[in-house]
Amino acid sequence: MRTAISVSFLSLAFLTCLSAGAANKQNTPAVPTPITASVTQGVVRTTSGQVAGYIENNVYIYKGIPYAKAERFMPPTAPDAWEGIRSSRAYGPTCPQAKRMGWYSDESAFSFNWDDGFPDEDCLRVNIWTPGVNDNKKRPVMVWLHGGGYSAGSGQELPSYDGTNLAKNHDVVVVTLNHRLNVLGFLDLSSFGPKYAKSGNVGLMDLVAALQWVKNNIGAFGGDPANVTIFGQSGGGGKVSTLLATPSAKGLFHKAIVQSGSMLRTMEARYSRMIGEETVKELGLDASHIDSLARVPYNKLLSAGEKAVARVRKQAEQAGDASCFIFGWAPTVDGDILPAQPFDPAAPAQSKDIPVMIGTTLHEFTASTYVPAFRTISQEKAVELTRKKYGERTDEFVNLFGKIYPNFQPKDLLDVDFTFRPSAVEQAMLKARQGGAPVYMYLFAWESPVMDGILRSTHCMEIPFVFDNALCHASMTGGGTDAQTLAEKMSQAWTNFARTGNPNAEELPEWPTYTPDNGATMIFDNTCEIKYHHDQELLNFVRQFPTRGF
Repeated sequence: MRTAISVSFLSLAFLTCLSAGAANKQNTPAVPTPITASVTQGVVRTTSGQVAGYIENNVYIYKGIPYAKAERFMPPTAPDAWEGIRSSRAYGPTCPQAKRMGWYSDESAFSFNWDDGFPDEDCLRVNIWTPGVNDNKKRPVMVWLHGGGYSAGSGQELPSYDGTNLAKNHDVVVVTLNHRLNVLGFLDLSSFGPKYAKSGNVGLMDLVAALQWVKNNIGAFGGDPANVTIFGQSGGGGKVSTLLATPSAKGLFHKAIVQSGSMLRTMEARYSRMIGEETVKELGLDASHIDSLARVPYNKLLSAGEKAVARVRKQAEQAGDASCFIFGWAPTVDGDILPAQPFDPAAPAQSKDIPVMIGTTLHEFTASTYVPAFRTISQEKAVELTRKKYGERTDEFVNLFGKIYPNFQPKDLLDVDFTFRPSAVEQAMLKARQGGAPVYMYLFAWESPVMDGILRSTHCMEIPFVFDNALCHASMTGGGTDAQTLAEKMSQAWTNFARTGNPNAEELPEWPTYTPDNGATMIFDNTCEIKYHHDQELLNFVRQFPTRGF
């Protein structure tokens, strides 16, 4: 039986993570090692100047390196050069954003253990973990794109994002980054003249600028600029999906992993422009004073923008036209930076030869995690709640659900995800039908024991496993033997994919490529297995009912 993790074990887990990065394969705490922070060791020359990081447990770590600079609403440009050696040992600013509602939930704050840093609009920074520098080695490079939609988050927000264990245990170079979000990255002011023609996509352009920086500089950090994998979760998966269709990103990455974020469609210009116009109107400005937006305090600008998004979204919904998964702060199909929808009606031709891995968690936004009454709900009440969506066909849904999940608990009717997985399967099918590079699909079904199991396999749960950080993020995983064993398997699969484009790993069953015919999906759990179209009939049913995005 799974039980809540003990305070003493959790304290030991955090101490181990902070001091040495990981436990060894026998699950005993690693001995803390001294940190070397010196201008005589590990100094790397970038295109803007030299940087000094620090060395911990034989991993070279660099934080807060500028990859670009930008004026508000303007495209990014090259960062200012500097003289001497720049200290790059602490995370740089994060993009300003709204309050995180999870701060006010003790259970969420405990399990996620966010580090939201300090905000500043000068936030275009990269962080790097590498086993060696200036050594002429060509290690696979893994560039992580954080979640939070296009509105929130950072490259440091979760303990899971720490790249130490991937670098040390798998000989790869890990990059995380910050970019402009929300009203700063995606306020479309193109209605107000050519100066602002690209304003609705500057946050996306930041990502391209970061990948260009990686191409130009990562060789000095021991990485191979010709073998770059982009991977991201939730909004980060949406960013990966969008970059696969962004012409200026072509050639800057060579493999892609979409985790719980298959974004097939994004904003149409007519609505993003309406949001820009409504924001300006909300601030009491007009076209003749549009340049003064650059001086509006951030919180005032964000508040106006959020009100504008709400109004325009209501109009789009009334017109039956709010078809994108994220409405509001998201990239815009502008015919230039983003010429067309990422995966509608087909997978983007420009990335036909890029291998892709796609997957979700079994529960994603787990209802019973956030509504305690659902944890012990009766089947009668659970069925009644599902009736709100499926109406007269509810019994059909329950019967199909029982066919796929014969031993289900009543709360499963509310917890099993039907928001992210249908889009992930559709994206995999579109990619596979191209007949180009392979696509692999997974479903993460492992359930956390933390807090008596209330997290289940919730949204973000796979991240500590991907980064080999089950112990570092024990408040989410529990840090036990099962979690660490699965983390070893998953991190090996992810780094194998980054190295070769094939995720097959020694400790896993053979993982075939996904095709529309076979529906091959790796199920990650204490026992990993391949299933074929295991939930196809159920997905076909739920697709007949509208799914609201965000």
